[in-house]
Amino acid sequence: MRVALVTGAGSGVGRAVAAALAREDFAVALVGRRVEKLKETAALLGKQGRVFVGNVSDPAAMEVIIKELGPVSVLVNNAGVHNGFDKITESDPERWRQTLLTNVYAPYLLARLCAPGMKELGWGRIINVSSAAGFSPPEGAGSDYILSKYTLNFFTRQLAAELVGSELSCCALHPGEVKTEMWEDIKDFGGMPGWADLVERTGGDPPEKAADLVLKIVAAPASETNGKFLWIEGGIQPTRPTW
Repeated sequence: MRVALVTGAGSGVGRAVAAALAREDFAVALVGRRVEKLKETAALLGKQGRVFVGNVSDPAAMEVIIKELGPVSVLVNNAGVHNGFDKITESDPERWRQTLLTNVYAPYLLARLCAPGMKELGWGRIINVSSAAGFSPPEGAGSDYILSKYTLNFFTRQLAAELVGSELSCCALHPGEVKTEMWEDIKDFGGMPGWADLVERTGGDPPEKAADLVLKIVAAPASETNGKFLWIEGGIQPTRPTW
């Protein structure tokens, strides 16, 4: 059975993606820090879900997981944090560091750990859950999150360039405007009131749309998605120009 690894699999988009991959007969490694949430997801997946508790930006912890799993066919870097809307000159250095560790370093780390196994298999998909924020102009605050998504997008393109000509691919996607715990955090921080209100008023995009997009990426030839930034179908917000 092929193996998929999904980070941030305890809720929202991560849970929906994990469930979709399990339906496609993947054994799904559910990776994150909140054991009870991960167990809830595992209960939905039955025998195909396996819980691994660990910090996704901890090299030693992730190396242990990859060794135990063996070759991973599909990696979905979904874990992400949003640590507020402070200006750079008023920001907390530790919160900045944690944002970049989770949103940028962890996808790099796991891609680097999973790529050798994918090459051994001769097939692999690395999917980075990014954000339309990665195309936003500089604004008054929230610089760490926006920077992390800009950087994740560039990382995606760089790794994709290294994978050209193989049956491995790396792409990024915007999951839509999903009513997740991150949405709740943004609302509590008081940032992006128009966006937060839109999501609350509409109910947001269902996380299953992002899961459907992941399945399309998995099914498509590597050359069709490698290096691309992809959007869900019929999102409540229009797509933006990318690259």
